[in-house]
Amino acid sequence: LSIIGCVVNGPGEALMTDVGFTGGGAGSGMVYLAGKQHHKLGNDAMVDHIVELVEKRAAELEAERAAAPKAAE
Repeated sequence: LSIIGCVVNGPGEALMTDVGFTGGGAGSGMVYLAGKQHHKLGNDAMVDHIVELVEKRAAELEAERAAAPKAAE
């Protein structure tokens, strides 16, 4: 997870995260998923949306981990 207010450094940081958000001014920023620019989002919705994305990604990772031992059998 990366949340960077700087539009200059933020995109570089977001490239290395599963979920990222960079500020952009004018009341909105950019959401990054799997290191790629995904969609623009208003700052007023940022916290709830980012929490939702992080929880979704955490559930995906848990499912992958749970399936890994079964795949090795």
